[in-house]
Amino acid sequence: IAERTARREQVNFEELLTQAQCGSEAALGEILARYRPLLVKHSICDGFFDEDLYQELCMTMIKCIHCFRI
Repeated sequence: IAERTARREQVNFEELLTQAQCGSEAALGEILARYRPLLVKHSICDGFFDEDLYQELCMTMIKCIHCFRI
């Protein structure tokens, strides 16, 4: 069951990625939402959340999404 769920999530992510690359803001927003905890984690410097760093990480992720080849 876990393998089927993981496969379904992978397919859903591939669909989201394709949609985001085609300009879907909803798909792009969903990808960013899925990775928000990781982005927030890496936006903490010296124990404080750095909003500018978070924004830069989000922009970098968006650029990577558009360059990624499936």
